[in-house]
Formats: sequence, structure tokens, C-alpha cells
Amino acid sequence: MTPPSGSRPLRASVIARYAAGSLGTGGFATLPGLVLVIYLTDTLGVAALWAGLLVTAAKVWDVIIDPVIGGRSDISLAHTGSRRRFMLLGALFLPLFFVLTFAAPTAIGPVAGGIWVLIAFLLAATAFSLFQVPYIALPAELVEDYDARTRLLSTRVVVLTVAILLFGAGGPALRKAFGGETPAGYLGMALVAGVLLGVGMLIAVTSAPRGLPSAPPPRASLASFYADGVAALRRSKPFRALLGTFMLQALATGMMLAGAAYIAKWVLNDPDDGTTFLFVALIAPALVCAPIWAVISRRTGKEWAFGFASVLYGLAALSLVLLVWVPGPWLYASVGLAGAAYAGMQTLPMAMLPDVISHDARAHGSGRAGVFGGVWTAGETTGMALGAVALSIVLAIAGYQEGVAGSVLEQSPDAILGIVLSFSIVPAIMIGLSLWTLSRYPLRRSDLEEALAPLPEALP
Repeated sequence: MTPPSGSRPLRASVIARYAAGSLGTGGFATLPGLVLVIYLTDTLGVAALWAGLLVTAAKVWDVIIDPVIGGRSDISLAHTGSRRRFMLLGALFLPLFFVLTFAAPTAIGPVAGGIWVLIAFLLAATAFSLFQVPYIALPAELVEDYDARTRLLSTRVVVLTVAILLFGAGGPALRKAFGGETPAGYLGMALVAGVLLGVGMLIAVTSAPRGLPSAPPPRASLASFYADGVAALRRSKPFRALLGTFMLQALATGMMLAGAAYIAKWVLNDPDDGTTFLFVALIAPALVCAPIWAVISRRTGKEWAFGFASVLYGLAALSLVLLVWVPGPWLYASVGLAGAAYAGMQTLPMAMLPDVISHDARAHGSGRAGVFGGVWTAGETTGMALGAVALSIVLAIAGYQEGVAGSVLEQSPDAILGIVLSFSIVPAIMIGLSLWTLSRYPLRRSDLEEALAPLPEALP
């Protein structure tokens, strides 16, 4: 296959169209993570532990299908010269299934309502993976330059942070406008959000380069896709270290994301505006700092800048344990510091992944970016899912009381303590563990610049 465009200069229009996809990926990663568990527990009446398990089941499905989608995306690239086919399918179907996820009738009861959400969210997650896996693979094919990749991904992270703000702060505001924590409130929120998800993803489809098709690859079994993913992990030490780091940090951020609504409701006593202000405090610094992390990485290398961002985020999370004794608006300062660090924790590993793919391609042949993208997406999904599970486990142990829409509840001091710990100490511990895995990452700028020779053809 003719390489699509990796050796060409990176045009601003390509950067803009590629980055637009993060409106969809950021929105889908943010809004369900923020409100789906509390929608299940406080509107449909599903027990907290079961709510976490339902969300996790959909994420487990993601982990199962992502390596297959990655392999199929590589085959589609060979057949058609582009990854657009899978991305387009995902962009068209995700909005529909996203709306259905928040359309469960309360009259059918908590059990049936939980099953409804599970099925709809499974379908939404499948559509998301059809888009996300080839989308993750694109940077390695769009540009080869070490710093240009950081510029591409830092622009994407700017859009990603806008999406997190738009959906994280705007989602609860839309819910409030359509009726608050009621079925109508969630459905109205989902309808508006679904349209925005689809628009961003459809724009990004046009950024996927078109090359010349190659000879059809040999037929592959389902098992071979998983074997390819395992093989990529086994042979690439940089990939193992980077993926392990990103998974641990996804667990930490996923736990804090799902816990934000509980902090707003039970610690700040402001379930709608409190959630909005938390996201503004998180994302406003991230918008400013994403380009700054790109500048820092050019001076220090991506891995050192990534480590510094992780330390800042961990310290910010740790400071939030003071909410146990001193709840109040001071937490927005800590969340703001976490937001500044979060921009680096997104920009830098995403810019490092194309380096890992290129490093592997020079040793083992090109045409496997989809495999890496599938395993990466599966790992990220696993981390985010485990974050929601960890939150639900902490809430269950702490004695959190679930309810249905319109009911009046009070939470015990132990339950409030569990909410705060899941938003502070537990994520900080995960960040600390991620620093160890990051220390195992071996690639440096010199390793990649020395290897900028033409890529060998894909191995059979």
C-alpha cells in the first residue's frame, strides 16, 4: 500500500479536521462517565454496585471488540487505501444509540431499566469503537516528524478539552433546562449532545488520508486479531510502558469524572451548577495549558514533560482529601491545578503513541497502526471502566443510599467520606503507580530522529 501522507508537510486544514473528531470522542468519554452512574442510581433506582457493574459490562465489551476493529481497520486500509469506512459507520450510529441510552422508561422498574441502559450503551460503545480505533491510528500515518506529531495532538487536546467543558459543564445545564434529574431531563440532554457528537466525528472522517489500495491481505480469523494485539504488547517495550501508564491514569481520571457529580450533589450541595463549575475549573486551565505542554516537551522531551504533568495532577488530587474536614469552594483551585496537568496527561501520551507505532514499524514492518490503536483504545476503556467500578465499590462499602427520581435522601457521614476519598486519595495512588510504569518507557527523541529512514513494506 502506498503510504497515505506521512512524509508530506502537515497542513493546517488537516490538523483542524482531525482535531474536530475530539468533539465526539471527548463528549462520549465525558458525559456518560459523568452522569450515567448517577442516572442509574438516582433516576432509575439501580443499586450503586449494580450500576457500576452495568457500566463495566459495556466497557468489557469494548475491550473485547477493540482489537478486532483495529485488525479489521488495517485490512480495510489495505483494501481501500483509507480508514474512512469504519470511522464513518461509527459517526453515523453513535448519536442514535447514545440517545437510546438515556431513554429508559422509569415505569419498567430498576431491573428492566438497567437492562435497557446496558443494551443501548453496548451498542453506543460499539459505534464509538468503530470510529475511535482507526482515529487513534491516524497520526502515525498523517505525519512522521517528532514535533509535528506533538503539534497535531496538542491541537486535538485543545478541542478535547473544549469538548470536556462543553459536555461536562453543558450536559448538567442541559439536563437542568429539560427538567433536572428526571427522565425528560436526561433525554433532552442526550438529544442535543448526540447531534454534537455526530457533527464532530463526521468532520474528522474527512481527515483520514486516501492512498492506493494494496494487494488484499490473507484472510484472518478473529483469534488472529487478538494474537496480533498480544504480539504487539510482547515485542514493544515502549508500548507496554506507555499503555500501562495511560491505563492507570485513565482509572484515576475516570474515578474522579464519575465522582464529580457526587461531590457536587453531596459535598457542595449543588448538583447542577456545582458540576458545571467543577468542569469549568478543570477545563479552563487545560485549554490554556495544552499548547504550553507542547512547548515544554520540545525542550525536555515528551516523556519528561509527561512525568511532570502526572506529578502535578497527583498532588492536586491528593489535596482534595481536605474536603472531609473543610468542604467549600477552595476545591476549585485544586481542580484547576489538576486541569492544567490533565492537558499534559492527554497531549503527551497521544503524541508518544505514533512514535511507538513508527518505532515498531521500522523493526517489524508497517500496516499495523490499527492493531496498536485497538489495543490502546481497549486499554483506555479498561482504565476508565475500572474507575467507575472503583467508585461504585467505594460507595457501596461506605453505605451510599440510592434512590429514584423525586425521592428525598440523606447520606451518612461514612458515605460522604467515601465520596471524598474516591475523588482524592484513591486517584492520587493510581497516579503514583503510573509514574513507575512511565519510568520504564525507553524511547527518546534521538531514537526516533535517527530512524527516519523509509519504512519497509508490511510483513506477510
